[in-house]
Amino acid sequence: MKKLSFFKRIMLFLNMIVVFCLFLACIVPYTSIASLAFISLTVPALVCINMLFVLYWVLAKKVYLFFSLLILVFGYFTLGSFIGFNSKLNNTLEGGAISLLSYNVLGFHGKNYNEWEISTSGDIVEFVESEDPSIICFQEFQSYHLKNDMLKNYPYVANNFENQKDNISVNLAVYSKYKIINSEKLVFPDTYNGGLFIDMIVQTDTVRVFNLHLQSFAVRPNNLKYERSDRLFVRLRDSFEKQLQQAEIIREFINNSPYKVIVAGDFNNTQFSKVYFNIKGNLKDTFLEAGRGYGETIKFWKFPFRIDMILTDPSIEVLSHKNYKIDISDHEPIMATFKIPHQ
Repeated sequence: MKKLSFFKRIMLFLNMIVVFCLFLACIVPYTSIASLAFISLTVPALVCINMLFVLYWVLAKKVYLFFSLLILVFGYFTLGSFIGFNSKLNNTLEGGAISLLSYNVLGFHGKNYNEWEISTSGDIVEFVESEDPSIICFQEFQSYHLKNDMLKNYPYVANNFENQKDNISVNLAVYSKYKIINSEKLVFPDTYNGGLFIDMIVQTDTVRVFNLHLQSFAVRPNNLKYERSDRLFVRLRDSFEKQLQQAEIIREFINNSPYKVIVAGDFNNTQFSKVYFNIKGNLKDTFLEAGRGYGETIKFWKFPFRIDMILTDPSIEVLSHKNYKIDISDHEPIMATFKIPHQ
């Protein structure tokens, strides 16, 4: 075999690095090592880079293309796809179908973090009412921004507010057109984040809906230049560890549910994380079932991530999933429609 040029040896070395990184990302969902969790955030970039290496070695007519090709195949079967290729676009409610919208509204303060005097409640309520979902799951919700005539088409409301040092910390709400017969908080220890679930009557069935807001990283792109890298790493690692603890609490509630479940909210992590794998279990991800495109729900440093999810019981038929681009909060809303089989 002809000896590789210096440039090609450098390319092969870089290729091995990204192959190894993607391999590490593939084992993240199966390990509890929080320090490895960072690499799961880079999966889309690692996939794209490995695809470029496959193309490079094809053009160079070298067998090294199999390094990236094999890890891409392994990654697909291990982690799944991050692109939705579905053609389902039916957002109309058929008989027996319901729709759920999940939205982190950032306290109705808009995506510009320093402009806390601005209230986006009017714009958000106008958007929600125009989409007219059956159920709304709000995260980072502050009710005092809503006027009395807002969301009046939702007669049933459950919320989870808790004051800590005069600040609303655990702030979740579920608005429903269906009767809520029970609600309960999910308490996450040593955190401002939390969850709640409601039991609601849909025709003749009872369905349990979870609204979640998992541990935040509390990292703002504008502040990164002031962060010491070692302290940032420790804080992020601690956040991953808390998310894993919270995922175990959530999974226990799901396992003990006497009803079909729908899980929605801000996971603050991607579909390639152990956190997501633990919560999802055998549930369906509505984006993977019926979504299209990349599914972005937030940008961090201009990089898109999908960290807001809607999961459903395996017996529930997912009719559609929609990602919005309305640019009001730092998150974008998502909505899914489903058909619940009768008991």
